[in-house]
Amino acid sequence: MSSPGVRMGGVICPILTPFNHDRSFCAELYVQHAHWLLDEGIHYISPFGTTGEALSLSVAERMKAVETLIDDGIDPGVLMPGAGLCNLPESLELVRHAMDAGCAAVMMLPPFYIKPVSDEGLYTYFASLVEAAGGSRLKICLYHIPPMATTGFSPGLTERLAMDFPGVVIAYKDSSGDWENTLSIRGVAPDISVFPGSERFLRRGLENGCAGCISATCNINPAGIREAYDAMVSHDMSGDLDRIENRMLSIRKSVEVYAPIPVMKGVLSRQYNDDRWANVRSPLMPAPDQDVAALIRTRADFA
Repeated sequence: MSSPGVRMGGVICPILTPFNHDRSFCAELYVQHAHWLLDEGIHYISPFGTTGEALSLSVAERMKAVETLIDDGIDPGVLMPGAGLCNLPESLELVRHAMDAGCAAVMMLPPFYIKPVSDEGLYTYFASLVEAAGGSRLKICLYHIPPMATTGFSPGLTERLAMDFPGVVIAYKDSSGDWENTLSIRGVAPDISVFPGSERFLRRGLENGCAGCISATCNINPAGIREAYDAMVSHDMSGDLDRIENRMLSIRKSVEVYAPIPVMKGVLSRQYNDDRWANVRSPLMPAPDQDVAALIRTRADFA
């Protein structure tokens, strides 16, 4: 759990969002999966990141889903909901909801639709959000994912936000896939927690002061990623760290061959013996059975 003066760190899962056959949100499967992830060693759950099909759900659905987790006994202090949209009023609504619920933080995309946009424009947007949200409970993880959003958080902008809003801007998720950007963020904002968006950079990140990772594949390999994290943090070579890391990375590489969200949902449909897990919201389509079967075989090979 995050608390004042304690930096967020560990393995964070951007949880997949299950849907019923009519494509409505499925609370039953959501809470079941969240409990399993925590039991398997995940430190934090992040509802409604990219993996959670966040932008395919309404603001009301997203808030209800967070409430569903908390009502079922999930500690809000291990939750970091995604709250970044392209307009300030609805982003603020999600932020306030998470704050009022006692969540550890919110993960914020930049407003990504209107382009071109300057660092000054993005700074103004976030300064306005922080001022409007108010309160010392606001904690923000900046979500940098230029492959999807195009717009992102440059090192200069991140440095300015971290300096001007200490204790509010507390973390940065780097899903750029660019290790040099991750290092740059560590250099300009040393007081915030930096999370590579893939376990590919977990070892290198921890060796360079990063806080852990936020990875989609935590949904199907939570214990394996947590095992690797623990071994890396403790510098425990007796457990054969290279073998543990290679097993973790092999599963990651296997997921990347396919459309990650549908194929991981397909795996969960077999894991939980519930075909509702295979459902996605358009424009995504369910994964072919042969892809799901292949990934299940790979996961079993490296279990």
